[in-house]
Amino acid sequence: MKVAKKNKIIDVLVFLVLLAVVSVITFTLFYNQTRGSEALYHSDMKAYILEMQGLDSGYSFPYPVFFKISAFFHLFVNPQLAVALATLLLNSGAMVIVKLALNYHVLAQMEDGFPKRKWLAGVIISFVSIALFFVSMLFPPEGIYLPGIKFEYLGVFTANPFHNATYMAARPFTILAYLWFAKLLDCYEQGYSGKRRVPKGGTAAGQLAGGVAASFGQAAEGVATLAGAQQGVAMYDYVLFALFLLLATMTKPSFTIVMVGAAGLIMVWRMVRSKFQNFWPTIQLGLCFIPTFIDLLYQFKGVFVPTEGEEGGIGFTFGKIWGLYTDNLPLAICLGVGFPLAVLVLNWKQLKTNTLFRFAWQIYLMGFAMAFFLYEKGFRWADFNFSWGYMCGIFFAFLGSMMVLLPATGQKKKPLWLALQWGPFLWHLACGIYYFMGIAQGQMYY
Repeated sequence: MKVAKKNKIIDVLVFLVLLAVVSVITFTLFYNQTRGSEALYHSDMKAYILEMQGLDSGYSFPYPVFFKISAFFHLFVNPQLAVALATLLLNSGAMVIVKLALNYHVLAQMEDGFPKRKWLAGVIISFVSIALFFVSMLFPPEGIYLPGIKFEYLGVFTANPFHNATYMAARPFTILAYLWFAKLLDCYEQGYSGKRRVPKGGTAAGQLAGGVAASFGQAAEGVATLAGAQQGVAMYDYVLFALFLLLATMTKPSFTIVMVGAAGLIMVWRMVRSKFQNFWPTIQLGLCFIPTFIDLLYQFKGVFVPTEGEEGGIGFTFGKIWGLYTDNLPLAICLGVGFPLAVLVLNWKQLKTNTLFRFAWQIYLMGFAMAFFLYEKGFRWADFNFSWGYMCGIFFAFLGSMMVLLPATGQKKKPLWLALQWGPFLWHLACGIYYFMGIAQGQMYY
């Protein structure tokens, strides 16, 4: 017991130190973005500050969560600091959620692989939990040309666009929505009850979603008793998923559009495959999306309304907008998701058994399809706003891949097999740190 307690203390302390360091570093960037010139620190922070104050920013931001949190901080500090603090709170909060989830899901398995140094398992997970928020697209040193690749960021894209605060602000809610929906995917066809259900066998998704809740301990009794290793779903699981998805939508809807598309196809396919025998459970799960659909209609009404003399709405294309930024889409994809692709190739069978791994790739593929086939008509057609959903897909491809790689690391599989996966991840991380340093010093994001 003393050893276990010591390991837990080491785990918590290491993570808190890492979190404190990266929070200081990222806050410095966020604050500079609010104060510096847009030419030096290119972002929408200036517009966010105006929106938070209720002033005309020149843009439409019909998603208020980030701005309301900023407004709360504005009661005590100046507008620039308020927006920077809100960005910091939500971005660092997402790191905490990932750490709690990974701890519950893979910590025990990893500790088995380090019987004499179990504390090392927690340290590795802490490192990964932070690193996931710094990985970027792969790019070579300056002077080395890659065929068809015009920019480091544009056309390739990254899981961590440090120049966009609303993307980072939405991530705590998108991660929670992803975890809870993956959990529901394993159980919703059995329906729900007001009590805990125990289906046959536990699932990875149930463990992970339950782990987040359990890790928060006594914060709320209902949340604290969420699914464990062999526990099904209760009605409040549906309520929590609906809440997380709505909050994500009200912070930035990019993930929601992609997630709803992927979830909808999965639910329809399952219903057809079962010959509609799961019709009512599907309807029950579908009800969770209604608050989000209502909010999306409100948002789209303000965003996709055409200006005078301009065409409005959403159009269809075949990579035309994406082609503005890269002439080599296959290479751009590999540079963006090199690590997840390596994990996918070497762990193909996990798609059948690991719901979180499979659903992460389904989100990625939906994000890719929307970025490739859809575009926003009117004067913003070249802004490639559907790329935000694709970047959400990249992030979850990374996160889902770690759900597979970390347990495999604890099992100490063949060194070469592990190196073929950890190598690309560390490469993404090295590029990401270099990319972040450049933006922090005032370089342009593209």
